[in-house]
Amino acid sequence: MTADVPHRSSAVRATDRPGDESPFALGLLLRRAHWQAATVMTEALRPLGIELRHFAVLIVLVDSGPTVQRDLTAATGSDKAGIMRVVDDLERKGLAVRKAVPGDRRVRAVEITPQGIELFDAAHVAAAPLAERLTAALSPGEPERLTDLLTRIAHPAGDEA
Repeated sequence: MTADVPHRSSAVRATDRPGDESPFALGLLLRRAHWQAATVMTEALRPLGIELRHFAVLIVLVDSGPTVQRDLTAATGSDKAGIMRVVDDLERKGLAVRKAVPGDRRVRAVEITPQGIELFDAAHVAAAPLAERLTAALSPGEPERLTDLLTRIAHPAGDEA
């Protein structure tokens, strides 16, 4: 049995190539751009001994302060088991610690350590020249414009996140 999918012989087919007019074009281009950005950022983080998944948690901890693992899961788009592994890694490396939450013995908050802050800052220094490669083909002012547009897509008006 086949699904009832509208069929048009002149349908625009999704690609991620320049000029794609399909309704999927923006998402596909964002995905390709994400892959390129992730590759560059992974390269920046590798000498520091962490991966993007670790850095994502450090970002939340720097931004929000001590955070329970459940909230780290939501903030990073990870799953419970994945966050547990990342926090275990961060603890082993001395970059974060789990601490009891007053009033709830079952819950632990994750907190960045001074060593974690140092690594977080070092990552930004290491990433700066590599990040410039991502926008090297853009004209002056375009990187800022791109950041503005992506920010408005990622955080629509009224979005508290």
